[in-house]
Amino acid sequence: MKIRRSVALAQPRTPGQEPSLAWQAYRLLEEMIVTLVLPPGATLSEATLSARTGIGRTPIREALKRLEHQGLVTSLPRKGLIVRDMKVEDQFTLLEVLRPLDRLIAAKAAQWAMEPQRAALRDCAEAMAEAARTRDLHGFLQCDQQCDMIIYQAARNPFAIDIVTPLYSHCRRFWCSFSRDGDLDEVARLHGDLMRAVAAGEPARAEAASDALIGYLEGFTKAVLGIR
Repeated sequence: MKIRRSVALAQPRTPGQEPSLAWQAYRLLEEMIVTLVLPPGATLSEATLSARTGIGRTPIREALKRLEHQGLVTSLPRKGLIVRDMKVEDQFTLLEVLRPLDRLIAAKAAQWAMEPQRAALRDCAEAMAEAARTRDLHGFLQCDQQCDMIIYQAARNPFAIDIVTPLYSHCRRFWCSFSRDGDLDEVARLHGDLMRAVAAGEPARAEAASDALIGYLEGFTKAVLGIR
């Protein structure tokens, strides 16, 4: 079965420039790992993934290198590349790093976003709410990635963004692994609050929305681990 390629639309690019095949391959494989279509321990073959996605082996190879750098893929002797196991207990440590950086990026995006970016965030918030309402996880993840990319570009801090990008991927996989009925609605609402705060150009409100989202993820993690 071939995988839809529309998820690749969030690549940073100049107007009129199409997303590269390597970027499309990365976005597709990242979503497949996050949603457990490629579960922990799955062996990754360039030929098989190329046939499955309809993308050539060279872009697939580049995408796998990026995923390995982000810690979603690892190389083992005699096994080659496999999807890395997920350590549930690491989620708290990840969120500890993510909280201050996410707050910083949100505030800077609210301060520096241009009007087209603000309009795009308002549209994305509506699309994410609709995806949650219709239980469209693929559509929700597309909106989540699109939200991230717009805010990244608006924040203008590549150093912080280089750190948080893989952390968001690990968060998405953790959430998709353990989410329950109703979680999609709540996380869409919290993302929507963040996007609308950035779109409104209110840094303090954006910081509060970021804290609320990370707070939700901390509570979610405690529930998964049975911690009160």
